[in-house]
Amino acid sequence: MSDPASSDANHTTSIADDALVLFMPSGRRGNFPVGTPVLDAARSLGVYIESVCGGRGICGRCQVTVAEGQFAKHGITSSADHLAAFTDTEARYRSKRSLADDRRLSCSAKVTGDIVIDIPQDVQMQRQVVRKRAEYKRIDRDPAIRLHFVQVEEPDMEQPLGDLDRLLTALKTEWHLEHLQIETWLYPKVQSILRKGKWEVTAAVHTADGISTLIGLWPGFHDKFYGVAFDIGSTTIACHLSDMMSGRTIASSGTSNPQIRFGEDLMSRVSFVMMNPGGEEQLTKSVRDAIRSLIEKVCSEAGIDRHAILDSVFVGNPVMHHLFLGIDPTELGGAPFALAVSGALDFPARDLELDLHPGARTYILPCIAGHVGADAAAATLAEAPHKEEEYTLLVDVGTNAEIVLGNKDRIVAASSPTGPAFEGAEISCGQRAAPGAIERVRIDPETLETRIKVVGVDEWSDDPGFAEQIEAVGVTGVCGSGIIEVLGEMFLAGLIDEDGVVQGAMAEKSDRVIADGRTFSYILWRGAVELKITQTDVRSIQLAKAALYAGVKLLMDKLEISEIRKVKLAGAFGSYIDPKYAILIGLIPDCDLSKVSGVGNAAGTGARMALLNRVHRTEIETLVRRIEKIETALEPKFQEHFVNAMAFPNKVDAFPNLSEKVRLPERKQGSSGSENSSGGRRRRRSRS
Repeated sequence: MSDPASSDANHTTSIADDALVLFMPSGRRGNFPVGTPVLDAARSLGVYIESVCGGRGICGRCQVTVAEGQFAKHGITSSADHLAAFTDTEARYRSKRSLADDRRLSCSAKVTGDIVIDIPQDVQMQRQVVRKRAEYKRIDRDPAIRLHFVQVEEPDMEQPLGDLDRLLTALKTEWHLEHLQIETWLYPKVQSILRKGKWEVTAAVHTADGISTLIGLWPGFHDKFYGVAFDIGSTTIACHLSDMMSGRTIASSGTSNPQIRFGEDLMSRVSFVMMNPGGEEQLTKSVRDAIRSLIEKVCSEAGIDRHAILDSVFVGNPVMHHLFLGIDPTELGGAPFALAVSGALDFPARDLELDLHPGARTYILPCIAGHVGADAAAATLAEAPHKEEEYTLLVDVGTNAEIVLGNKDRIVAASSPTGPAFEGAEISCGQRAAPGAIERVRIDPETLETRIKVVGVDEWSDDPGFAEQIEAVGVTGVCGSGIIEVLGEMFLAGLIDEDGVVQGAMAEKSDRVIADGRTFSYILWRGAVELKITQTDVRSIQLAKAALYAGVKLLMDKLEISEIRKVKLAGAFGSYIDPKYAILIGLIPDCDLSKVSGVGNAAGTGARMALLNRVHRTEIETLVRRIEKIETALEPKFQEHFVNAMAFPNKVDAFPNLSEKVRLPERKQGSSGSENSSGGRRRRRSRS
């Protein structure tokens, strides 16, 4: 018999010889022996890092950085010291080319301890697909900033009025602009501009709350200025550049939110700030850097100078809102979830160091509640449930789902902590939407074989050209829409029951069902990287979808309604999921499928509305005061709704509309579901 003490010592050594490596922004992670090159760890997890030279330290394409600090959610204290010392190969590359001080070559750098590795965007070749285009919407133009061309009287000995005073007199006479305030940066520039324009100038005047301010001045006639609208999401950031004279969106771009390296979901980032004093400064800097880069990108695309931007509008959830403004979000980490500021904000953009026109303005939409932010307010403005006759549900599905329900008479809002599971995190084979990610799934109910569709490839896996096209991107994981569909298909095929249990008995029918410890898993894809759906994966999605469904049910309770007539799914994820599967897994309540639609980046649309028309700013500020806020954590029925919503699609609610389109599996005997002739699932017939 072996010595127990010796056994324990060996076990300790074994643990110490492994290190946890987490890759951002994909969120993929794994344990690797100390001494493993970072590039090898990435490849084994299906994380794409380009290496043209085959790991010889020549091409420099495999650069990575270390995200330092405590990452409580993952149990990691990450440090640059957890990589082996700088190698001769890296030193040689740095001497011949450029390698920043904070970067390492992943082919040479070896893991010596737990670490978070960030893949910089400038070296990512297989980036996340940021699906935040500018949605089409007619927006009447009435901007908060207007241009006014005036002719100013020249000075003379008989009228010793200052040049600025005569400019103000001209603006009052020709444009009825009285009691103008003046940006102080203009004082030393007025005289030279007036003389350069030969006493003809164009003035930019910003008006808000009845106060008009002179913010810009050009010599001669000037008829061009621009504005940017931003939606700062916890996962992605979208930017839209508008010509403020025509109202057209002339360029749009998006990027991953670099704060992901500090935590995938909102509470992880709040925890990072709590555990790292001053951590909010790192988070603020990272998001502002990304915003400055996006501004440069859209301006380059449109062929304009960024200093021609005079107005900017920003929306985001409360945590993003606070961090963008440089506010510590700690108070949002626990009850009563107090916002530092909730109302709309209007101030000079230079306070945020965005490098726009020196007189540019920034407007930030109001937040609705502690976890229902300015992005939800913007989406509500864009989709206008408050103008509908029928009760309309608006849901922005993200790491923190924001829910608005109502009609022209009454409107309520709440949030539900769904976590990052729908975006691929916390799923064993999950990833964000990028080339190679499975986005569509079909399972044959007889053979249990799969058909898949992959981001970046037009064909399904059983189409003739698929094998050739997939060589370019590979099959690397499953993104959010694919996760929703695979669970829906597994439920329809009997691979999981209504309680979400993977059915081991199906192993007799297909070798895709395998024993996996004390539970069973389903092999979704066999290839260079085998992808399987585990029991833990199913539970993660159940927890996320139950949180969202329970939040919706609480709002229905408040409005005393039993059905929803119209559903709008906002955000990139909401736009790409199939409504049938969203209802099938019980993400949202039953509804006529023809009345369920994806509305794209509604928050970005609302931001553009506020950018182009100041009336919309007044509208949303008034509406937010009308919206009733429901705090799900304080509602006694939340737990009951949550438990019922853990089932597929729900333990008690009937789905008559869905049943007309899909033959649902028979409900277990003894289920307490509401059955009726119009839509309940048929009960299992008793056997003799």
